[in-house]
Amino acid sequence: MNIVVQKFGGTSVRNLECQRQVMQKVLRPYREGNKVIVVLSAMSGETNRLLALAREWSANPDPAEADSLVSTGEQISCALFAMLLKQQGISCRSVLGFQAPIMTDCAYGKARIMNIDETRIRAMLNEYDVLVMAGFQGCDDGQRITTLGRGGSDTSAVALAAAIKADVCEIYTDVPGVFTTDPNMCTDARKMDSITYDEMLEMASMGAKVLQIRSVEFAKKYNVTVHVRSTFSDEPGTVVTKEDATMEAALVSGIAYDKDQARITLINLHDKPGVSAQIFTPLAEQRILVDMIVQNPSKNGKTDMTFTVPRADVDQTLKTLDSLRYEVGFDELDSNLNVSKVSIIGVGMRNHSGVASRAFRALADENINILMISTSEIKITCLIDDKYTELAVRTLHKAFELENGPLGKA
Repeated sequence: MNIVVQKFGGTSVRNLECQRQVMQKVLRPYREGNKVIVVLSAMSGETNRLLALAREWSANPDPAEADSLVSTGEQISCALFAMLLKQQGISCRSVLGFQAPIMTDCAYGKARIMNIDETRIRAMLNEYDVLVMAGFQGCDDGQRITTLGRGGSDTSAVALAAAIKADVCEIYTDVPGVFTTDPNMCTDARKMDSITYDEMLEMASMGAKVLQIRSVEFAKKYNVTVHVRSTFSDEPGTVVTKEDATMEAALVSGIAYDKDQARITLINLHDKPGVSAQIFTPLAEQRILVDMIVQNPSKNGKTDMTFTVPRADVDQTLKTLDSLRYEVGFDELDSNLNVSKVSIIGVGMRNHSGVASRAFRALADENINILMISTSEIKITCLIDDKYTELAVRTLHKAFELENGPLGKA
């Protein structure tokens, strides 16, 4: 059977009028003879409402019970949308995460998908033409409901597409595709026709909100073609797919930024084998994402080490590091929340020189100081004062002429 997976976010299902528009999107592949799996998020604002409710009842809500609570948002969306389809005479049913089942680990609030029962889903598709499935949720080995974290419905959709080998996974949202940068920040931003998995991974890791990073990881691992497009128009969106020769020619594809960052510095740290492991292992155990890491040259057996973490994790990071002060050996602990990351991203950077010099020159011309630098094969990231974020994004977008299409050479 031919199967199409479609995912719709909270703004796409926020009310009856929007869900009727969603139904028209679903009817297209259905009328072409495809089986359709529709993955839905909770209605816009519903998850936040439920979390706020949890905090009224408990200052520190139990994570498992919080997952049980917030998962009801997707259940409401799915039941209502299934009613809408059945009213049109379409053979369908709603399916929750534990009914599929979508098996996860037991990291409540940020669970990871371990397995999806393809046999069960195919059996349901033999009986129904459309399955309306709850995104964002699964269940653990103890049959407790789990949720996948913010943006988890993207991951649900791509994982389902991978499990059942769907022809395509369409991610519908309130934007028409993936842009060269944030169009709200740069009016010259241009929608891309296609982007590679690696480029999209870098964009997502830098805070681009179009796709959740784990969904892109799934897509790359299982070679799932993802089509990002708008619920509210019929124009083609952006295809996220594997790299080809044409894409390789593009020097820079986009400029991404992340303002949700903080810089942590350990001053006069003992420079000896094992110290880095002593610092970063406890942070990893608490699932704190450490990104840019810079260590100064050792002087008299002491060094400074600086790294970045999400702002939401600063307090826990500082608390953890302070408890290690005497075990690890450092004099001071410093933090700066007024920073952001700006990145130049493009698969063509692998084969061209001059990208870094062009970027650094452009920022220098605007008197923007670079605090830290990290690089990969297809990305150069600069940590800067957050007050310069918008200027830096516009400057780099212009420097690489992204408003005119991919730039082929440095």
